[in-house]
Amino acid sequence: MRRYLLTYIAALAFVAELCGCGGSEAVPTASAPRIFPDYDGVTVPVNIAPPNFRIEGYDGRARATLVVASQHVTVTTRDGAFRLPRRAWRRLCEAAAASGEAIAVTVETCGKDGAGVRYAPFAIYVSGDEIDPYMVYRLIEPGYETWGEMGIYQRCLENYGEDAIIENSSAGYGCVNCHTFCGQDPDMMLFHMRQSLPGTMLLRDGRIERLNTATDGTISSTVYPSWHPGGRYIAFSVNATKLITLPDESNRVEVFDSASDVVVYDTGRHELFTVPELSRGDRFETFPAFSAAGDRLYFCVADSVEMPRRYKDARYSLCSVSFDAASGRLGTQVDTLYNARTSGRSVSFPRVSPDGAFMLYALSDYGNFSIWHRDADLRMVDLRSGREVETAVVNSPEAESYHSWSSNSRWILFNSRRVDGLYTHVYMAHVAADGTLSKPFLLPQRDPDFYRTFMKSYNIPEFVRGRVTVPERRIVSEARESEPAKVTFRMQQ
Repeated sequence: MRRYLLTYIAALAFVAELCGCGGSEAVPTASAPRIFPDYDGVTVPVNIAPPNFRIEGYDGRARATLVVASQHVTVTTRDGAFRLPRRAWRRLCEAAAASGEAIAVTVETCGKDGAGVRYAPFAIYVSGDEIDPYMVYRLIEPGYETWGEMGIYQRCLENYGEDAIIENSSAGYGCVNCHTFCGQDPDMMLFHMRQSLPGTMLLRDGRIERLNTATDGTISSTVYPSWHPGGRYIAFSVNATKLITLPDESNRVEVFDSASDVVVYDTGRHELFTVPELSRGDRFETFPAFSAAGDRLYFCVADSVEMPRRYKDARYSLCSVSFDAASGRLGTQVDTLYNARTSGRSVSFPRVSPDGAFMLYALSDYGNFSIWHRDADLRMVDLRSGREVETAVVNSPEAESYHSWSSNSRWILFNSRRVDGLYTHVYMAHVAADGTLSKPFLLPQRDPDFYRTFMKSYNIPEFVRGRVTVPERRIVSEARESEPAKVTFRMQQ
């Protein structure tokens, strides 16, 4: 009891000491503080974990007062880094969402001579549109041709809890990649394992199936996936992919295909199928994505060029064909939504919002692996009207690449290298019903200095409606002990 009393007295003394150099002695300034991560003017979901931050270039005593409606919270720090109490933050968010007012954040510092600075307040806006409670991503060292430890992890977005779905240290240190979900359902997941224990792992309603998707009729095992909303079908690309390093160019790495096709997997028949229009020898087809209704299959396609000599000449258009889930048949009439031949730029990673209203994609100067292209930006089109949606607010001078939608279509996650040009981090932005995008914010962490010391890149961030509950040991056991189910191939005519 005495220990807790002393701690309480010390805390009161610290607050009193801080208040002595704020208040009337604080020198007001018209500018807001420079903070990292930058949460000034962002819109956050009502159920997000507290966005902790630090004052840039300052490591002394300070306080932050957060006010909205009838709620207010004061947080103090000795090192310039603010850690917001979770329950108090949730009360602020609920009050802001209910009132329509922004949370006003006022920061005051205390100099060594006792004189403080009171910065102009900055605003954090709160949307009542909730995010899905979980996100799944891969963590990988930002190397070029090799890796050490990597894994697929899930993070609760309402707090900071993180745990592994699978780490490659448990499965022979091979590559684990391309995780995806059917309709953000944590019980409908797949991912690939390469090198060690190779196969595609399909997790459905607690059951695990290992697939061998290499066939005599396809150029490789399956690669980039997209679930049909009905759950029976999964579209994949099959790719002959290579990587080269470019030490003398701003884009340090180029990943390219010397051949690629698009196929669809029927989970009920263990069969891959396609049509000639999605597997032409004079074209590179890749990055399939089903529409929200499941009646169309979007994909990216480029005229084939000699690789790697002409890698800068590969530019991908955005196209689609019809799909009939009842009969499992692909259409043969190819429609073009974005023509690379006339625009001179290249599309990758098309993703349709679950409500079917919008498509988000990456656009770069050439190629299809936009994660390594500094010129890559996010673009969005309103599928109802065909109009381009303004996306400048979410882009930066560095690469913006992989992206995904929340289940309510009101939020996007995306990768960006804007912090340092080297590591990919996860940003989030609100999407209004008319497609208006908010200023994006960096995924909150418990430690405001987390991103200054964390030495791995976030890869393929995906919203998920709940926690993946299949234990890692079961996944690894299935990969080690089971023979993969053999998949057949058929060309539809």
